[in-house]
Amino acid sequence: MKKIFPILLFVVAINGCKKKDVITDPNQPVLKNRSAAPAFIEMFPDFNAVGVNTLISTSDTIAGSPNFIYGGAPDGQGFLKNPDGSGYIMVTNHENTWAVSRVYLDKQLNPTKGEYIVDTDGGMFRLCSGSLATPEEHGFPAPVFLTTGESNVNAMTHAINPIGTAQPKDKTRVLPALGKFSGENAVPLHKDAYPGKTVIILGEDAGNGQVYLYVSNTVGDLNNGLLYALRRTNKNQVETNMTKGNSYDVEFVEVPNAKNLTGTEIENLNSSLGSIQFARVEDLDYRKGSGANSREVYFVATGVSGSPEKTYWGRMYRLRMDANNPLAGKLEVVADGADDPGKDIINPDNLCVTNNFVYIQEDGDSFFPGATHDSWIWQYNIATGTKKPFMNIKNRSMGGTKYNPTNDQRFGLWEHGAMIDISDIIGVPGTFTINIHSHSWVEGDKFLNPSRATSVQPYKSGGQTLLITNVPK
Repeated sequence: MKKIFPILLFVVAINGCKKKDVITDPNQPVLKNRSAAPAFIEMFPDFNAVGVNTLISTSDTIAGSPNFIYGGAPDGQGFLKNPDGSGYIMVTNHENTWAVSRVYLDKQLNPTKGEYIVDTDGGMFRLCSGSLATPEEHGFPAPVFLTTGESNVNAMTHAINPIGTAQPKDKTRVLPALGKFSGENAVPLHKDAYPGKTVIILGEDAGNGQVYLYVSNTVGDLNNGLLYALRRTNKNQVETNMTKGNSYDVEFVEVPNAKNLTGTEIENLNSSLGSIQFARVEDLDYRKGSGANSREVYFVATGVSGSPEKTYWGRMYRLRMDANNPLAGKLEVVADGADDPGKDIINPDNLCVTNNFVYIQEDGDSFFPGATHDSWIWQYNIATGTKKPFMNIKNRSMGGTKYNPTNDQRFGLWEHGAMIDISDIIGVPGTFTINIHSHSWVEGDKFLNPSRATSVQPYKSGGQTLLITNVPK
């Protein structure tokens, strides 16, 4: 759909330069490999027109911050223009080290400086995905990076200022009003979805996973709204009682006094509330474009074993929210790994939704028996309901190298993190970032404790962020 956009180059003939000499414009993005590590991904043949360039890897050194280590397991991400006009800022939560990094880039996209705005001490929980809310897209008065805690029943979402002074150990930025549970992401809807309100959809990444909704009647308010849980109107809580090809009436019911409840108390309420019990709700995202698109939400249940009431291979759902009431809608299963077990989607994790497609990112490291491929990204066509492989992680082809020295040939050894659209920010259509968790890339203790915190998580693997271009939207 999109044309290939070349790097912007300028030909000059001054100060003795010949016309054939090519000089890059320092004010324009330059799409090239910047990391010493190779790209950890490859495109499937149908997408050979998509360009792949490394942006930063854990082993890289940034000249302006020679002691900075870009931590492993980069998951949620936000990307914005630097208000000082010098270039861009990229904030990333590093899931397994409980930290959030901030990397500064110049206008050509060269990393110039790095630091941690949340270290392991301040992170408090294993941080899963993240979403950047902005004035332009969400109507918030200032940008805020929402990153959600996991693997703790009392985990909460942090609200981080992506451009403010680094306060890595600050533990006061959590948001009790958005609930306490083992979460994955907190995604604010577009400002046009429900004008004048703050509407945030959240996923609980647990065996009895919920979809929650936070609603405030004040734009940008993250403290005084109400929390709701998703349920079918007939209160049938069993996930596998819903099947593809059918549409189900759903509603969000208030979690009373949620701000003051513990995570266990919220979880216990779900039985009486009748909320749907999903198999680990991981990422969520809304369709881009105008009108009803901003109220069309996609989310995944990544799957669990041993429960016939829950998906095993994983599913993707579409929630169409009512135009006038965010608490009502229609829910349907639109992709199901059980359609072709082990060959279809396997443990879907992160999502990136554009105007016409959903990019479904797999998290294969549960190693379900019967899997036949590595962690792929699938492109789901919203108009036709069909999907095809888009991107593959190359962990098995790197077996025996320093990036996968164990030569572990299990499918899904590595996984994808966030994929975000940065086209409008940098002015190059079809440009996205994609994060890779290269779990077997371990160089002793070199990558351990990248945020230099007092408390240390044992994870010491590397990771990578890439730029991909000419992506169909």
